[in-house]
Amino acid sequence: MTRAGTVAAFDRTTRRSGTIERLLADAIALVDGFSTQSPVYDGLPSSLVDADFVPAAELNVRLFFQFWLDGNEPCEDDTRPLVERAVSLVHDGMPLDEVLRNYRAAVDFLWSQLPTTASPAGRAALAEIGRPLSEYLSLMTARIAVACIEDARRRPWDELERRRGIVDALLAGRDPVDWMGDPAVPVADAFVVTVIRPGDPGPGTLTDLRQRIHDLPGAFLRRDIRGWTALIPIGPDGDSSAVIEQLSARLAPGFARETPPLLWIGVSPAPTRAAIPAALSEARVVAELGRCLTRSEIICRRQDLRMEYAVAVDASVRTELASVLAPLADQPVLAETLGVFFANECNQNAAARLLFVHRNTITYRLARIAELTGYDPQRPTEAMTLSAARTAQLLESKGFSA
Repeated sequence: MTRAGTVAAFDRTTRRSGTIERLLADAIALVDGFSTQSPVYDGLPSSLVDADFVPAAELNVRLFFQFWLDGNEPCEDDTRPLVERAVSLVHDGMPLDEVLRNYRAAVDFLWSQLPTTASPAGRAALAEIGRPLSEYLSLMTARIAVACIEDARRRPWDELERRRGIVDALLAGRDPVDWMGDPAVPVADAFVVTVIRPGDPGPGTLTDLRQRIHDLPGAFLRRDIRGWTALIPIGPDGDSSAVIEQLSARLAPGFARETPPLLWIGVSPAPTRAAIPAALSEARVVAELGRCLTRSEIICRRQDLRMEYAVAVDASVRTELASVLAPLADQPVLAETLGVFFANECNQNAAARLLFVHRNTITYRLARIAELTGYDPQRPTEAMTLSAARTAQLLESKGFSA
């Protein structure tokens, strides 16, 4: 090839790479923008969408585009988080054919949406996607199927089915007697009900979490659309605090060192099996509080969040309190000042240092907040209302739902 031909080929390759990289950015934006409230996503199967959906979909997208660019199959280490996630879904009762159908449904969704935002060059590139996409899908479905078959050879599936039946009955407040025929699956009389809500987990994070909890003797797990629910047995001494400490110690090495944490865990003791549904409701609320308020502690208990819990459980109260701060909607400086002021226990000097302003500026801003809202943050009783209003506003903005 002549030098001119080599340069032209290089330019074509560079342009193609740039086009595919722009398509990758569009695909990642589709995944990151996922919302169950958007009509765009209505066609996705409900069983596809869970707490692992976004990180797993993003990893899939990145692996495929890299394969499309260089033609090299992703190695097994690269795809392991996706394969392990599929195996865990089968453990939790999803048939393998549904796992694989959902995989194809997610791919179909992405490639149906990409042309709507792609440039003309991008749409031209998408016309060439058929073969690499077919090869990637075949590779991934084969690896998932092989892993599930190998796992089935090692695990007693009748025991897994029995465990699923027991945990479903307990969480619903029913007697699990129909599922308790096998002494290999002991069922305690009291549990710490544990609800896990992820923040921004990476691929494989929740699979790792599942294994850590599953390894606790006598524990039961159930996946839900937002994360995991677990029942962890309380010993004969009835000491639920020891169970919570054990749980915290088991999870801290992998999840608590991040800032903010990768997940939040709501806990509530159920001293009897009949108390499990009520404890489940409480654990859901405090786990969601941890997520929405971005608490630094991963273990969330009602006794540590009494005021926040009271605001959270009544939707009408949340709405009313959030409206207190409506006058600050177009006053971001005042809203930030109020947040920093409360975060520093109403210490004006500390707030001034953090905001790099004079103390008198803080005093002036607090006075303006009082004028606009009708509540003076320097008066203890009125400050309590403003603090509760900030909590309500945060919960509303983060889509709080227990």
